[in-house]
Amino acid sequence: MNKPFSGKLALVTGASKGIGAATAQALARDGAHVVLTGRDVRALEMVEDAVHEAEGQSTIAPVDLEEGDGIARLASAISGRWDKLDYLVISAAYLPNLTPVSQIDGKQFSRAITVNLLATQALLANFDPLLKRSDAGRVVGLTSSVGANPRAYWSAYGSTKAAFDNLLECYAAEVEKVSDVRVALIDPGATRTSMRTKAYPGEDPSTVKPPSDVAERLVELLVNDFDGFHRERIES
Repeated sequence: MNKPFSGKLALVTGASKGIGAATAQALARDGAHVVLTGRDVRALEMVEDAVHEAEGQSTIAPVDLEEGDGIARLASAISGRWDKLDYLVISAAYLPNLTPVSQIDGKQFSRAITVNLLATQALLANFDPLLKRSDAGRVVGLTSSVGANPRAYWSAYGSTKAAFDNLLECYAAEVEKVSDVRVALIDPGATRTSMRTKAYPGEDPSTVKPPSDVAERLVELLVNDFDGFHRERIES
């Protein structure tokens, strides 16, 4: 069986469920050793069980992205075991309640800024050396259309995703001339996740695509590779 990611190391945030879990399993299926990160240890263990049942390789590394030094500790642990990181998939995100700008809950907004933006910068800062040691380090960030196209009531989430996009695109421009690291932003579109259910509680989940569809496209992108900054939206 073809294993295009044999010998590769991947780190997937938000790997305990949804798109992150599906992506982790798809990468492991195709040969990568996947580091699974998230807050829910039991959910991570279930993903790891699925990886191992499919004869893949993974390591659980529980991390709360809201902890100030959590990402630094994670990077230290990974660098102590591996000398490079080939794929960093940033899937974890927090969706505050959908409200008018004038009614944004400050605590939820602060959490969204921490998880969606500050943690992203910390991931890039701490894993930049390991990514640059790979012969083709790749960063893939899962984004949202509300970052590029503002929508009423989505301001708390959308503004963090706009900043997320900007951060990753700036990083892409900074590393492109001095390393082999490349960056992609993927907007998964309407996908059957718990975040989607929170935003659209009355929607029939069967009417939108499963996370595995997004994971397969992400894997396809990495297999085919990309020369410079890449951005795309996955339609249903």
